[in-house]
Amino acid sequence: MGMGLVQEVVGLSSPTSKDKSLVACQKTLKSSISCTGIGLHSGRKVSMTLHPADAETGIVFERSDMGSGTGTVGASWQNVVDTRMATTLGNSDGALVSTVEHLMAALAGCGIDNAIVEIDGPEVPVMDGSAAPFVFLVECAGIRLQDAPRMAIKIEKPIMVGVDRKFLSIRPEEAFSVSFEIDFDDSPMAQQQLSLRLANGTFKTEIARARTFGFAHEVDALRKAGLARGGSLDNAVVINGNTVMNGDGLRYRDEFVRHKILDCVGDLYLAGAPIIGAVDALRSGHALNSNLLHTLFDNPDAWSYVEMTEALVPGTSHMEETGSERVFA
Repeated sequence: MGMGLVQEVVGLSSPTSKDKSLVACQKTLKSSISCTGIGLHSGRKVSMTLHPADAETGIVFERSDMGSGTGTVGASWQNVVDTRMATTLGNSDGALVSTVEHLMAALAGCGIDNAIVEIDGPEVPVMDGSAAPFVFLVECAGIRLQDAPRMAIKIEKPIMVGVDRKFLSIRPEEAFSVSFEIDFDDSPMAQQQLSLRLANGTFKTEIARARTFGFAHEVDALRKAGLARGGSLDNAVVINGNTVMNGDGLRYRDEFVRHKILDCVGDLYLAGAPIIGAVDALRSGHALNSNLLHTLFDNPDAWSYVEMTEALVPGTSHMEETGSERVFA
């Protein structure tokens, strides 16, 4: 959902910044750029092109293989129709776009507010299983500043969804940070914890290259359920007991929890604007990510819509230097 739509839905007006010189501008791409790959779950070959878009457009998917006017799906929490193993968006005409989280994470990490994502199939290509190829595409296309203030969703009160051993919460904080813990009973390797303040390019350096992962004993069941048909050691880390089956090993010692943070960043960007707040997660996934946004917007006193300053924009040269706190299980 475009940032203008968030404002329209809740009936709020944008506040006036005290210092306009510090207000961040919305961003789009300088030029269009394309890639081709296969869908992680569908196994279908798909071509995708990222296009520049006007200010206040938000991120919008366009299914080019569907009839005119029926293939438009806004990247909004309101359009999430499935969260099994990935996040799927849909519209009332039956257009679906699945596995959007890695691309959305890259757009969030690069600070892209407005873009048209043209795609000729039902699933975003998985590429290497991380967000790094999409970050590369954005960097190759270039980034253009737009003459409109960048808005953000500032958390005013804590919100929590889930239960004690599987939850996701968000609370007030001066910047966007994520603290995530995973604990998969299938493998001691997938018991990890990491806390990061996502500022000053942290997404690209610490999160973007983390790949999706799965367990060898689950592959057959997933494929019978119509999932993971395009999965391979080229686009996913596969764990067999205490062994990583990929010949090149891991990109980070704690790659699994980093990828879960990547997914969370992408899913939460479906809020329609950057979030200013601290996220805490335990064994969370796509379903809880979506549930958190629904719960947040159902509680209008828990957030406010504010102009974003340069000091809070990921990757900007005006950002204060912030280190990352890392905790390993």
